[in-house]
Amino acid sequence: MVITLKKFNMLDEAFICEKCGKKVEKLNYSARDHCPYCLYSKHVDINPGDRQNNCRGLLKPIDIEKFKNTYKIIYKCEKCGEIHKNIIAKDDDMDKIIEISKKA
Repeated sequence: MVITLKKFNMLDEAFICEKCGKKVEKLNYSARDHCPYCLYSKHVDINPGDRQNNCRGLLKPIDIEKFKNTYKIIYKCEKCGEIHKNIIAKDDDMDKIIEISKKA
């Protein structure tokens, strides 16, 4: 049995959210991978932080799942349909997280 682990490139960058237009600052304790205001992300990575995915579609938050002692946001790419998961950040809008978790 061969186990392959995702390569993780720690890339913590500020950006302007393409969904809501707000300025998103660096996370400063891990890699920022989604907007803390609207929770959208962008389909830019094959492996975390590599910026090698050519899709560039918006990742829509569609559900929340329990993960160890925290939660993950489940995303569906609006362009290619792939499903991705990201751990929530400390500064994420909890009202949005609750709203998404109730839709499922």
